[in-house]
Amino acid sequence: MSEALNPETPEAVLDDAADEAVEEEPIKQRKNGLYPGVSDELAESMKSGWADTELHGLEPIAQAEYTAARRAALSARFPGDRLVVPAGNLKTRSNDTEYPFRASVEYAYLTGNLTEDGVLVMEPTSDGHKATIYLLPRSDRENGEFWLSGQGELWVGRRHSLTEAEQLYGIPASDVRELAAALKEATGPVRVVRGYDAGVEAALTDKVTAERDDELRVFLSEARLVKDEFEAGELQKAVDSTVRGFEDVVKILDKAEATSERYIEGTFFLRARVEGNDIGYGSICAAGPHACTLHWVRNDGPVRSGDLLLLDAGVETHTLYTADVTRTLPVDGTYTEIQKKIYDAVYEAQEAGIAAVQPGAKYRDFHDAAQRVLAEKVVEWGLVEGPVERVLELGLQRRWTLHGTGHMLGMDVHDCAAARTETYVEGTLEPGMCLTVEPGLYFQADDLTVPEEYRGIGVRIEDDILVTRDGNRNLSEGLPRRSDEVEAWMAALKG
Repeated sequence: MSEALNPETPEAVLDDAADEAVEEEPIKQRKNGLYPGVSDELAESMKSGWADTELHGLEPIAQAEYTAARRAALSARFPGDRLVVPAGNLKTRSNDTEYPFRASVEYAYLTGNLTEDGVLVMEPTSDGHKATIYLLPRSDRENGEFWLSGQGELWVGRRHSLTEAEQLYGIPASDVRELAAALKEATGPVRVVRGYDAGVEAALTDKVTAERDDELRVFLSEARLVKDEFEAGELQKAVDSTVRGFEDVVKILDKAEATSERYIEGTFFLRARVEGNDIGYGSICAAGPHACTLHWVRNDGPVRSGDLLLLDAGVETHTLYTADVTRTLPVDGTYTEIQKKIYDAVYEAQEAGIAAVQPGAKYRDFHDAAQRVLAEKVVEWGLVEGPVERVLELGLQRRWTLHGTGHMLGMDVHDCAAARTETYVEGTLEPGMCLTVEPGLYFQADDLTVPEEYRGIGVRIEDDILVTRDGNRNLSEGLPRRSDEVEAWMAALKG
């Protein structure tokens, strides 16, 4: 990485604007940088001799009509209130390096813009709201920001101009560096999505209440429960790329055996970065007894022939929709007798869960259907005393099933998390909802209540299910699930 002259981030520029400094602060240079300063002659030279690169005639982004509809629904829900939805800021990883930026889900959902420091403000009007998207404009050439700032154009790349942004997102755009001062002068009720931009929250500190802000977050979470046509298409894209990522992994299992779970993690990550924005969450590449750790993301263990590999991973699209798929694969391509027994039980439970995903059904139905099958299995195997109804009432099967059978899926892997319980867990399934169905059985290596042959085996099977008008559609049906089909699929890929 080249040595930037200035470690300042755009947030520092925002703070300066908020303080309404009379004189513009000079761009600070890095301590221990190799250049002690900038000569007047060089500074003058860098101001001129550059071609006009403004982009004209840009087409709106694909989801622009959908984001407009979402803002209209938001406006109707909160008439008369000023609504402030920040994208968030860069977060420092260490010293002067930052984590890759990911815009807040609420902001991305309402605008389609994914750049740091952006803020959507919806000002109340007599007939609704006027939306403005506040963004950092292109970095300044007059003051040298574009080549001296660590976040300048020549260091991190070109930003869109405000005019370009208006064309892309279909929303009037303004300079975000002027926003803090404007928010301080705002009157009337205000709601802000908290937790993403401390500067915005500081400007509104005496104008907002926790109760009002929570109502805004809850509404935006519940609005995402039912996906529109664009969102369903993006989820299918995410899943299709994920399917290819799983195929990639099967093809390199011999290399993973020679190294570690990290080889699997890196292989899937390559597919995610080539076809999407990133992985949607930390990939779980759990071989052998690591499969019994639900969120094993260390991925530093051995991969051995004869063991199972539990791979739970998802590609995130460029619009931030993620897949969430799990397969439990025999490393050498063939399940042992006990592995197949446990795997087939989980498959049977998943089949029951998927069948229960229907419009008009209770959200809990798929979970209850899958858990019943698993409870029947542990009773049948003599691991717990029946009858099954007693086991389910007391939750005794949970020693080995551990987690719920699924969750909503979308721009967050655990989507709509702030929704009210009565509209989510206690709610009813509707066409357009997308959820995972992912039962599992996990027999810990140190569990003395099960036969030794069970210990260290963990199995989860997870698919992404879209509720349709007449039933459901398995978005991840491109990956085989039945044990014999998994074996045949792996054999074909290893070729």
